[in-house]
This record gives sequence, C-alpha cells and structure tokens, in this order.
Amino acid sequence: MPDDAKNDPNGLRALADGVRQSNRRAIARAITLVESHRDEDLDAASDLLGFLGSDTRKPALRLGISGVPGVGKSTFLEAFGSYLLRRGLRVAVLAIDPSSTVSGGSVLGDKTRMATLASSDQAFVRPTPGAGASGGISPRTREAMAVLEAANFDVVLVETIGVGQSETAIHDLVDYLLLLVLTGAGDELQGIKRGVLELANGIAVTKADRDNRERAESAARELRSALKILHAARPAGPATVFTCSALENLGIAEIWSELEQGHRERVESGALEQLRRDQGVLWYERRVQEEAIRRWLQDPRFQRAFEAQRQAVADGRTTPFAAARATFGSSEPER
Repeated sequence: MPDDAKNDPNGLRALADGVRQSNRRAIARAITLVESHRDEDLDAASDLLGFLGSDTRKPALRLGISGVPGVGKSTFLEAFGSYLLRRGLRVAVLAIDPSSTVSGGSVLGDKTRMATLASSDQAFVRPTPGAGASGGISPRTREAMAVLEAANFDVVLVETIGVGQSETAIHDLVDYLLLLVLTGAGDELQGIKRGVLELANGIAVTKADRDNRERAESAARELRSALKILHAARPAGPATVFTCSALENLGIAEIWSELEQGHRERVESGALEQLRRDQGVLWYERRVQEEAIRRWLQDPRFQRAFEAQRQAVADGRTTPFAAARATFGSSEPER
C-alpha cells in the first residue's frame, strides 16, 4: 500500500486535494458526503471540511437568490451566471429544490433550466433537495458552499426553494441576498415586510421587458419609496432596487457592478471576515441544537419513553402536549 494511502485510509485528504484542484467528480463526492445525514458519515464530513478549511484563497462572493415561485429565479441565474462566465469568472450554483415526499429527492430539477451553466467547464450546478428544512435552504447548504469555495469558484450562487416570506435562513449563509419580485410587489409589501424583504440587500423587479417594462419601472419606484420607511433604522440603509430582464439581458451588468463593488469593499475593510465569523457562530449554535436532537433520538431511554408516550396519544390516554413534556420528563440521556 502506498504511504499516502496508509496515512489517509479513508481517502479524505486525497478528496480534499481533488476539490482544491477543481476536479468535478471530487467536488460532487465531497458535497454528497457533507450533505449526508448518516451517522457513519458525520465524522468523515467533519474531517473533510477541516482539511478544506485550511485553504486560504480569496473568498468567493456568496450570493443568495430568493423569491416566490414563478418569479424566474432559475432563468435569472442562467442569464446572470452566463454573464459572469463571459467575464472570465468561475460560477457555482446550489439550486435548492422542494423534496419529494416519496423519494426524498429534488422535485423541480432546476439544473435543466440552466443549460449554459450546466454545460460549462467553468461552472458547476448542483440541485439539492431541501429535505424538509425551513427557511428555503437545505440542512447542509453552508457545508456545500464551503466545498465550492475551496474548489476555487469565484461566485457561489444559492437559489432558494421559493416559499415566500419565511425564507430568511439564507440571509445567515451569504454575503449578499438578492430578492427577485414580480411587478405589483409594492402592493404586497404589507404582507411580507417582516420577512425576507426586510433582510434583502438588493431587490430586482424581474421580467422588465417588452410591454411589462413600464410596469416594472413603476413597481421599482414604489419599492424604493416603501423601503425608505421600512429600512429607516438599518445602518446600511435601504436595499438597492433594480429592474432586470433575463430574457433581454437588461439590468444584469448593473446588478453585478453593485455586487462586485460591495464585495471588494467588504474584503478590504475586513467587514466580510467579521460577517463570516458571526455567521459561523450562529451556525455553530444551530449545529449544536441539531446534534443534541440527534443524540436524544438515539438514546435508549428516550426511545422507550417516546414509544410509550406515542402509544398513549394513539390510545387517547393523554394529549400530544402533555405527552411531549412527559417524554422529556421521564428520560435523561445516558452517560
């Protein structure tokens, strides 16, 4: 057996090297590993991320794309990503899809709507099932992003599922959140002002082409006025409002110019590093909660209490609320 293989029996260092060399098969394998929820893969995923984390390259721009279904997220990403490719940048896309309740896999398959990106050697498109996670993202989106950044992509785009105003978890993952809205979004402001609209760094009114262009410009003006009130107390000020057309490639360059300048300023000032650290702490706390739940579920005492209380609910002997409290009251993790 070669010395390298002896020192790396699980092949994780070799896999990390493949990711850093932008080997597409290695990237796909690495993302599959870090997305796995199997107990036997958790330690390996942690080790792999540790190997990749030692890389000190220029940070990629992490951009979240959110919006309601039908707003044209995949179409926008195809046009936007293609524009970046023409500028010589390497682009990765994580397309978070609703999960099938039968197979657990992606339902929509957004990769089929990004033909140019999917076929380019300088791009990588990964459809990922949301796996029932809240907030419009996958439970392992952050880890998948780390793999892609280590693979030397300049821009990592995350397309959320598109569930509406509760889709805010993406804000804690990315450097910049772009919300896509349709014409008429100004009328919907009251319904979503405490959701993702409040967190967005930029808002783009889509499909601003042909006979819809005037309506899109009108919607953008309404949003700018409303955001001055909504974001009055935000230090960064109101979100920037754009109009764009993926069909006619209008507004794409302006959006990228804003993103590129902001990213450069954040890197130079150290603000990006602080943002990443703050996000890291937040996701550490969430991972601790996830790990605590996983360990509780595997604990024999909890399992016995759980089964007993579930049967009690099924028999009508107790309420779900009382049963939940009794389950934890009658079991403690074994040490």
